[in-house]
Amino acid sequence: MWNKLQAHHDAVKDRRFETMVDAGRAADFVAETGDMRLDYAKTNIDAEGRKLLIDLLDQAGVAAKRDAMFSGQAINDTEGRAVLHTALRNLDGGPVMVDGEDVIPGVRDTLSRMITFSKAVRNGTIEGQGGPYTDVVNIGIGGSDLGPAMAVKALAPYHNGPRCHFVSNVDPADIAEVLRTCDPERTLVIVASKTFTTIETMTNARTAKAWMSEKVSDPASQFVALSTADEKTAEFGIAPNRVFGFEDWVGGRYSMWGPIGLSVLLAVGADAFTAFLRGGQDMDRHFQAARWQENLPAMLALVGIWHNQICGHATRAVLPYDNLLMRLPAYLQQLEMESNGKGVTMEGESLTINSGPVVWGEPGTNGQHAFYQLIHQGTRVVPCEFLVAARGHEDDLHHQHQLLVANCLAQSEALMKGRDLDEARSKVAGKFEGAELERQAAHRVFPGNRPSITISYPQLTPHVLGQIIALYEHRVFVEGVVLGINSYDQWGVELGKELATALQPVVEGKESAEGKDGSTAALVGFLQKHGV
Repeated sequence: MWNKLQAHHDAVKDRRFETMVDAGRAADFVAETGDMRLDYAKTNIDAEGRKLLIDLLDQAGVAAKRDAMFSGQAINDTEGRAVLHTALRNLDGGPVMVDGEDVIPGVRDTLSRMITFSKAVRNGTIEGQGGPYTDVVNIGIGGSDLGPAMAVKALAPYHNGPRCHFVSNVDPADIAEVLRTCDPERTLVIVASKTFTTIETMTNARTAKAWMSEKVSDPASQFVALSTADEKTAEFGIAPNRVFGFEDWVGGRYSMWGPIGLSVLLAVGADAFTAFLRGGQDMDRHFQAARWQENLPAMLALVGIWHNQICGHATRAVLPYDNLLMRLPAYLQQLEMESNGKGVTMEGESLTINSGPVVWGEPGTNGQHAFYQLIHQGTRVVPCEFLVAARGHEDDLHHQHQLLVANCLAQSEALMKGRDLDEARSKVAGKFEGAELERQAAHRVFPGNRPSITISYPQLTPHVLGQIIALYEHRVFVEGVVLGINSYDQWGVELGKELATALQPVVEGKESAEGKDGSTAALVGFLQKHGV
């Protein structure tokens, strides 16, 4: 099937797909669920290409593996684990069995505990030494930070609880900047680490505890743990009723639907958080029920496969024309690159095709004044993914939102249409002539024929945010199954962590750099000379 797709691409790659985008294609090359719409008409995928791509799903057995995931089978077979972040948002569905046990009652009990705790914090029943909590500091890293930090920002119009801050970097500047804005007597600290051993998180947690102990007689009483390591949380001094755990069938980058989302729940309250979960659940049901051509996650994945594995475009730009989604590209970097940045198949054999692309981006219109130059006129094609809402949350500034939408639509149109030399020449005719006219015109040519998709929705609500995140989660799943890789382990993060642990005493001057490579030893010496 890969050979057929490559042959089809080779046959159509030089076609100007702008000529294909009529009203019929605009109606056909979309997928919808509820009020969310994925438009992929501005790509070079045609009906034959789409059929071949959909055949990939059937060849890879995506439907069966999707059903296996939702039913609790151990599809993460390198770690022998189920993959059930979907269970965390299963508000209305039936049982999900793992090793003969229905996990749903436990999931709902944990959610109930989280809601009860958040309500008590938000209404002041649970308070700090100095009174009701005004600030929450979430200390985590990776999936314990990127997801909730993104969601709290995205749901800013719904904030009605304490201010939420996020600390992830072990660089002391990160935690120092946050803590100097908080009152230790009225700050709740959330330590998010499943094992309670993550070195960056625990270093920051101890720093926060020491900061709080200067003013608070029992600082641990103002801490919450999102962890399964009960002994370690007890050693830290956190009471059992302030510990919210989650199972090993929830990967870190998929975990904000459960206890890792506590900061989101504290910021927006139970109703909005439940709407967020329900949005994810609705996308789950769409993914399970919709035929492939109408299935948003499936088609989003197939567009990505066409651009990366077939066309050879190595990067993917995520461009939300929704400032509330400013952290979405960073969140998707981890979700997609940690999941599908693999080099071997499930059988441990080397991949014969490229794995996932480099994912990056910035909200519009900021990116237009930064990297869109490269997207429009650079030598490499960068497929773009635009996200845009029909309306914002600032009704009195609706005219500005209309300008934002116009910019979004214009960018996708410009990427597709481009500007040829004749048109560029007409832009500068009268200002220049002869060879200088040709030179100046050449600088104003846009190649065009550059693909983009657009995901649109009425407004960024908690429900819509849930849909968006679940959409991208399932996109990762589909791409991983088609590529034959395990999207749910992350061995690639281990080596650097091991070497950092070994290097710490060398950096501290407690051990010699002997045995290290020349470059590393020289860098240690230079940094020690200057005060490390």
